[in-house]
Amino acid sequence: MIILRNGNVFDGTSAEILEGADVVVEDGHIREVSARPVLLPGAQLIDLGGRFLMPGLIDAHAHPHLSSLDAAAASRMRPTYYAHHAARVLRFALSCGFTTLRDAGGGDAGLAQALDEGLIEGPRLFYAGRALSQTGGHGDLRDPRLVDPPVCACRALGDSLAVVVDGEDAVRRAVREELRLGASHIKIMASGGVFSPGGSVDACQFSMTEIGAVVDEAARAGKYVLAHCHSAAAIRRCVEAGVRSLEHVTLIDDDTARLLVASGAYAVPTMAIMYALEAEGGKFGMLPHVRDKLRAMLPTGLRCLEILKRAGARMGFGCDLIGPLHAWQCRELLIRAQVLTPLEILRSATSINAEIMMRSGEIGCIAAGARADLIVVDGDPLRDIGLLAANGSHLSLIMKGGQLHRNAL
Repeated sequence: MIILRNGNVFDGTSAEILEGADVVVEDGHIREVSARPVLLPGAQLIDLGGRFLMPGLIDAHAHPHLSSLDAAAASRMRPTYYAHHAARVLRFALSCGFTTLRDAGGGDAGLAQALDEGLIEGPRLFYAGRALSQTGGHGDLRDPRLVDPPVCACRALGDSLAVVVDGEDAVRRAVREELRLGASHIKIMASGGVFSPGGSVDACQFSMTEIGAVVDEAARAGKYVLAHCHSAAAIRRCVEAGVRSLEHVTLIDDDTARLLVASGAYAVPTMAIMYALEAEGGKFGMLPHVRDKLRAMLPTGLRCLEILKRAGARMGFGCDLIGPLHAWQCRELLIRAQVLTPLEILRSATSINAEIMMRSGEIGCIAAGARADLIVVDGDPLRDIGLLAANGSHLSLIMKGGQLHRNAL
């Protein structure tokens, strides 16, 4: 049992800080949050000295296994290789204060199990398995200039990132397979994207019948769907089909944002990837088609954040970084700070992400019964969000599931 004493507690939601509080941790969970000192003989006592105590951060759009900016090549690397790459990315994320990642395509049971059993150090991982893509869609990474790779006897085509499926029966089968493999959510590619070799970014993908079939299969299993979608048209189609989590939403407009809010869906903008590619993509082997699509996207800049804020949308926090660009993870905080307040950003990266993932009260909060995923900040990030954007250098304590991964106190 551990008592974290004399912390200024941000619970993940309230703007009101509980000053000088004690938080009791037992068996990996928060047992008690008390405004008065708690006396428990035999407990380990850690005095926070009035430091800022908050829930661990959550990245709701991560691809820890993708090892390079050539997504097609990265998605076909041997598992033994991308497992080691993922271990490095996950260790870095935890050192920055991220205690949970939501995989947005490519994560699997083996990676989650290795984390759970302590074989590798990193955040808790909720994985999607392979994303679903239509033929020629954003997850179909075949180069049209080359001969297609061999397929299995059932004619299914896929790699570690995505499986290519067409038609209602095929998408239902694909959803059931990912759920069988333990996916906590299902990812679909509902528009074009920057990394895929074919198609424009604003193209709508999958029919409404196909999207509806994915949502139906997931819902009957108690799961939800997240959709890669850039254009307003793709976002509208997903919202109308019942998709819960809309990713990127780069080209959203005011009318679509209002529709999203009315539906109860969530948006997860991903800013860091665009700025990271602009700054360092050339150095790390960004492919020509990625460069060309990126140039068309960059002028939109932070506009989607402004539109979503104006509409009152529930915004999650995600980064979408791959390969060596994972080092930009904390910069997402500073990029968002150009539009959003520190409180809005912290809520996005804690309690709102937990809502999106259907895990409110379990993660992203400091409350009795929640998992003991906690970080201690030297300074007040509600005044200076940059304290969380320095790759963990201002974190004196990091705890995941009650286990101390850093304690400089």
